[in-house]
This record gives sequence, structure tokens and C-alpha cells, in this order.
Amino acid sequence: MPNQLKYNQILDALQTLLENKNIQTISVSEIAQTAGIGKGSIYYYFPSKEAILEALITRSYEKPLETAKNLAKQTNISPFIRMAMIFQACRNSSSEFLRHGSSASAISSQEKAYLHQKYLSHMVLELKPALTAIITQGIETGEIHFDYPSALAEIVLIVLSIKLDNTLIPSTTEDIEETILGLISLLEKGTENPPGSLNFLTTMVESI
Repeated sequence: MPNQLKYNQILDALQTLLENKNIQTISVSEIAQTAGIGKGSIYYYFPSKEAILEALITRSYEKPLETAKNLAKQTNISPFIRMAMIFQACRNSSSEFLRHGSSASAISSQEKAYLHQKYLSHMVLELKPALTAIITQGIETGEIHFDYPSALAEIVLIVLSIKLDNTLIPSTTEDIEETILGLISLLEKGTENPPGSLNFLTTMVESI
């Protein structure tokens, strides 16, 4: 059975190295040395450096993502309220990403873009099933009218993930606010809800 302490030591080592080095220049041997374990032990836990990075991203955003997934089970709460909470989970994860990135001053913009792409992929893949379930439940109760719940979930997550961490397409606060307000308007029209009915989602904008 894998040793959780060693597993976390490996992830901690990669996180430490990423503060001053590009992922492409970090070797498995270097990760092992920083973790204080043998190189062979690394391969007992991970098949590659890429797998270590994936695990580090998963650990970094585990809490907000788990919160979002649990919302899919809370059928007694309005689907739009749960969507708002999903939005906040996206923001929390984005803030975490920015905190990690800002401390790594030696990392190039290309490297940050690469790490962001990994993060974005993880966010969308992990949150999409939960948000799709929430939208589907809203369709079943008649609160949401839309034929493609999975597509809607993906569109919302991609827009939020890109805009809220503000890395791939740097924008001003005003631009981000306008994009999110536009997304809210599209959600109202696309789900056949009256204009202004989803205004409570603007708390997402106010927290930027």
C-alpha cells in the first residue's frame, strides 16, 4: 500500500522546485533529491514527471472542487443557487492558482501559460459532471429550459476559468465584469428565465 507521507513529499518537492524552475527543466532525479527519497521510489508512486504534476494540480484544488461536486447532491437547493456556488468554487481555485503563480517570479510567461493550461483542463474536466448534473436537475424540475446541459456546463466553466484567473487572456477588472455579466445574461436567455432573475450571480462579479 502506498505511503501517503512519501506521496506528499514528492508533490511538495515538485511544488518547491516550480517556484524557481520551469517544469521542462526539472528532472525526476531532482524531484527525488528534493523530496529526500531515492529516484526508484518515485516510480513506485508515479509513472512519470507529468503524472506528478497532474497529482499536484489535483491536490492544490481538491477542496473547492470537492465542495462543487457535493453541490450536485443538494437537490433541495435551487439549481441556480448551486451554480452560483460553483462559480465561487471556480474563483477560489483561480485565486489559489494565482497565489502559486505569483510566488514563482522566476517562471517565464510561457511556463505560466503551460501550467495554466494544465489547471484549466483539470478544472473543466472535474467540475463539468457536477455542473451538468445540476443543470439536468433544473431541467427536470422545470426551472431550466435547455436542450444541451453538458454543453452549457462546459461553456460556463471555460469562460469562468479563463476570465477569473486572468492568465491566458489578461483583462482589466472592467472587462472581466462585463464578460461575467454577459454570461449571466446569456444564461437567463438560454434557460428561458426572465431578465434580472439571475442577478444574484453578480455577487461573483462583486468579489473580483
